[in-house]
Amino acid sequence: MNEDELNISIRKFLKMVGVNSQREIEHAVARAVREGTITGTETLPARMTLEIAGLRLKAEFDGEIRLEPGAAP
Repeated sequence: MNEDELNISIRKFLKMVGVNSQREIEHAVARAVREGTITGTETLPARMTLEIAGLRLKAEFDGEIRLEPGAAP
């Protein structure tokens, strides 16, 4: 195994996930505000699941997306 190649590959994957996830969240928030589903002041619980079948890895990460500073859940 080449440690440098592994590290580069992981970083590229995480960058792609981060950029695309941010875009998807921004579009979903804009759509929900436009449709009146949310007001745009909420704090929304969020969960990300990372799966790599070949490693039998399934890791879940919980957090929140705040739409305003100090927003309530």
